Amino acid sequence: MFESLLKNLDILFILLLTLLCIPFILLCNINETPVRIILGYLLLVFLPGYSLITALFPRIDDLGGIERITLSFGTSIGFVTLIGLILYYSPLGIKLIPILITLSTFTVSLSFVALFRRLKLPAEERFSVPFERLKFNLGQSILDKGLSIILIAAIIGSSATLVYVLVTPETGERFTEFYILGPNGTASDYPTDLTSGEDGEVIIVIVNHEYENITYNLEVIFNGSLIHKEKVFLVEIEKYEIPFIFKAIKKGENQKLEFLLYKDQQKEAYIILYLLVSVT
Repeated sequence: MFESLLKNLDILFILLLTLLCIPFILLCNINETPVRIILGYLLLVFLPGYSLITALFPRIDDLGGIERITLSFGTSIGFVTLIGLILYYSPLGIKLIPILITLSTFTVSLSFVALFRRLKLPAEERFSVPFERLKFNLGQSILDKGLSIILIAAIIGSSATLVYVLVTPETGERFTEFYILGPNGTASDYPTDLTSGEDGEVIIVIVNHEYENITYNLEVIFNGSLIHKEKVFLVEIEKYEIPFIFKAIKKGENQKLEFLLYKDQQKEAYIILYLLVSVT
């Protein structure tokens, strides 16, 4: 069992690195560490290509070690460029979450395909990384090996600009969408005329366009009294939408129903909305 794991350690390692990218990119308490940059770089320029090459060439004599590494970098860059082009012309745009989901799904899926194809072969025909020796059995001259290493270095260097553009896309205007809708989900039929004791319903919507993960504080005040308070954590371009029901008790005209949104630890409201409600 241990020997079988060792022979497939490269695929397991690719799966582990890919899955680690998700929390290190999305979770606010660890996504500012250097680990995020390293994992994100690997996900962009190496992991997808390695999973693809491993799935296409599962036999030990299909390719040499340097060829596998070179093709892994090359196919990763080509695939990421294609995905970036598709996302650019899609409604999603070149954003962090679509890129992360696409690359992670592609890499994990192909890793399982690679593992399946490898295990179908006789043990002596399967490719495996010789971790115990930490060197490639290439049968090449010193000059060929040197040129191959230079090629890899050139690929890594040329991919730096691509990584920078995709990991830190151009920042546009930072803002937060915050609005309320009527109970039918449109900007109409607001509960502005109620009878005493009747419930009113609106839909609260928050969308994060701040190019960073944000913890919002939402407060609802009716007639000067706080009737609702909650924290809302949203990653970039994430949308929060929830029905909110309030009860009209005190009779009177133009009673103010206020919706206050605070960003992070700010003490002053970031956005304020209100609805005037008449209760008979």
